Amino acid sequence: MEPLFITLGVIVFILLCSIRQIAEYERGVRFFIGKYSRTLNPGWRINLPVVHSIRKVDMRTKTVDVPEQDVISKDNISLRISAVLYFKIIDAKKAVCDVEDYMKATSQLALTTMKTAAGKVTLDGLLADRDTIADSIQTTVARETEPWGIKIENVEFKEIRLPEDMQRMIAREAEAERERKAVITKASGEIEAAENLARAAKTLAEAPGALHLRTLSTLQDISADKGTKLVFAVPVEVLEAFSRIGGGEKQ
Repeated sequence: MEPLFITLGVIVFILLCSIRQIAEYERGVRFFIGKYSRTLNPGWRINLPVVHSIRKVDMRTKTVDVPEQDVISKDNISLRISAVLYFKIIDAKKAVCDVEDYMKATSQLALTTMKTAAGKVTLDGLLADRDTIADSIQTTVARETEPWGIKIENVEFKEIRLPEDMQRMIAREAEAERERKAVITKASGEIEAAENLARAAKTLAEAPGALHLRTLSTLQDISADKGTKLVFAVPVEVLEAFSRIGGGEKQ
């Protein structure tokens, strides 16, 4: 009986060692004597030593940083750009069997595609349409990685860095544009004020006695401060107005 217990113990030990757990977010690619057998779903799976091997594949969305690269734009401006790539595996077998290192391959493909796309546009086009260019990079990378069982979910530029002299030039252009808008706004205000003054003068000229009343109102406003001394010459028209109000006529 003792050899039987030993044999059973060895068998149980081998079975326990053969159990492989596949998490909910994983898939297992099983090989039988080196050949692809099938893709395993989450759960406990028996993996017989020697004859079986399992390669686990993480099916969650992954983030790949595309490192900063020197790029020459279409208008011959040197840039340094970086991006971030989001992707997930949709076919575990292809990701394991059809590409050696899917993470590295996807990153390098995104890098070269980014440099090519950035080199086809001008600096202004890159800064103004960065989302459109990122979508173009995503489409190109997705088309190339589809045979690897990979789905590209999004591509975004992290940073577009300009040379220092170019940054200073853009800052000066922005400052000049702000000054131009300020001058235009000030000129528009002066034109509007001049038009209003012209209409006011015309109204005062057309209304009898309006100019005199305006003069008196101005004098009243000025004399409100008791510490102010005023010396002014009274126009003849004002004296005539007072004369008419008093019932007399100046000879």
